[in-house]
Amino acid sequence: MKLNLRNPIAFFDLEATGVNISSDRIVEISILKVHPNGREEIKTIKVNPTVPIPLESSLIHGIYDKDVADAPTFKDVARDLQRFFDGADLAGFNVLKYDIPLLVEEFLRAGIDFDLEKRNLLDAQKIFFMMEKRNLAAAYKFYCGKTLENAHSAEADTLATYEVFKSQIERYAGTEMEDLQGNIVGVMENDMKKIHNMINEKMVDLAGRFVFNDKGEECFNFGKLKGKPITQVLKEEPGYYDWMMKGDFPLDTKRKLTQVKLRGFNQ
Repeated sequence: MKLNLRNPIAFFDLEATGVNISSDRIVEISILKVHPNGREEIKTIKVNPTVPIPLESSLIHGIYDKDVADAPTFKDVARDLQRFFDGADLAGFNVLKYDIPLLVEEFLRAGIDFDLEKRNLLDAQKIFFMMEKRNLAAAYKFYCGKTLENAHSAEADTLATYEVFKSQIERYAGTEMEDLQGNIVGVMENDMKKIHNMINEKMVDLAGRFVFNDKGEECFNFGKLKGKPITQVLKEEPGYYDWMMKGDFPLDTKRKLTQVKLRGFNQ
């Protein structure tokens, strides 16, 4: 089937030094950009993370320090990647919790404010977990009837995710979708904006430190303040802002916190 696209959609996968959004670095990125007319472009780049790659990570994705010693840094390729992503919705497998937050952190470290506001964010894993609840290899077998060869290669995972995503839309067309709490969030359609709204309805920051409550207020989603509106906390405990800004939180989380704080000043 052909995706019903208003904007280009960029399926991508990252391999990195680890899974810590704040401190780990990208070592490979593969992007499949699909245009509304069906034209496809693929870009795969190895990246020098400027820090050693832990052995346990190399054993998973097969990329060692020697493989990226002469590769460009992320800052070197950031502008080119920004242009490639320009105007595209973002999609992949587990991108909401990992790939997108890590990508945004890398762009911010390179001095680029990679804007997500006008992009739909599509995660084939979240649809899969909502409907079937497994991993990429199982999803590929289940939806496409194929065995995923060369798993944990960024390009193989990216291409497989594209096929899985198309099959999910085709399989679940017209079916009601439920979130992990069993609430019906909508009906599956071949519409990237509607899918985005169903799977990202409560997200404030990419790391999930803040979420919207039922009143549409940004709230803390961790620790003793979980469930409390950010604006209320900043009024009652103004020092909490400085603590978070100095703490080991992703740059995107700090940016969202600052946006809420500034909006409070202007109201």
